[in-house]
Amino acid sequence: YLEESFNACKREAMAFFKDDSVFMEKFITNPRHIEFQILADNYGNVIHLLERDCSIQRRHQKLVEIAPSPLISLDLRRRMGATAVAAAKAVGYTNAGTVEFLLDDYNHFYFMEMNTRIQVEHGVTEEITGFDLIGRQIRIAKGEILELNQSDIIPQGYAIEARINAEDVNNDFVPCPGKITAYYPALGPFVRVDSCAYKDYVIPPFYDSMIAKLIVRASSYDLAVNKLERALSEFTIKGVKTTIPFLRNICLNKDFRRGDFDTSFLESKMQELIPQEDAQTDDEIVAAIVAAIAVRCGS
Repeated sequence: YLEESFNACKREAMAFFKDDSVFMEKFITNPRHIEFQILADNYGNVIHLLERDCSIQRRHQKLVEIAPSPLISLDLRRRMGATAVAAAKAVGYTNAGTVEFLLDDYNHFYFMEMNTRIQVEHGVTEEITGFDLIGRQIRIAKGEILELNQSDIIPQGYAIEARINAEDVNNDFVPCPGKITAYYPALGPFVRVDSCAYKDYVIPPFYDSMIAKLIVRASSYDLAVNKLERALSEFTIKGVKTTIPFLRNICLNKDFRRGDFDTSFLESKMQELIPQEDAQTDDEIVAAIVAAIAVRCGS
């Protein structure tokens, strides 16, 4: 079957591109998705700012990101980080970027791609390192020398980001554009919300459905998960359906709490993570009672 597929691919490549060269990649079963944030100036100085574990994803779209990874050893971090830096140096890269790897069960890692830009999940790296990545981009673009050494990058606990999207989880995550009628973001020490949403903001149907990024930091991975679950329970968005209940269920999952997950996590546990859809929420019931009383008093 492999030979048959290989030859079919060669024929297709020749038909479309007049070149039947085929590049075969190693297949990795249920890998972890690990990416390293790098900074590189115009003078050959390159460092990494530790890794992010982006294995919690649906249809190859990240939903939860963690920095640093809860299951990577110091030696593995050193080797993967050194590889990421070497890759950036090899192409003469400058500014912020991300080198992404797939990691198998035997701690063998494989280069996947490099994102030559800042990423949505850069906030967790900022939280554990204390460095403003956007500010660093601007300073590098202005021609400043990167004064940081690799030894300056020391993780300060764990940070987790949850992407809150306007989606109907009970309807195959279909986007839910519309008007936000109430918006109360989570608050507290080491709780960060990156968002442009507000009460009466209308989410258009033409773009990405993400409403906010909720980022928390704590001294340990377990405490960070606890803090994220609490912050999600306090985050209130009404008027549109969101992924908040789904994200809370991820936090409550015992395997996620142990850091035992890979890119197949959501697919394999989807049924137990999907929240039960209530016929009416408490707020909707109260609103209905109030409306009924108002009508009765008016008559």
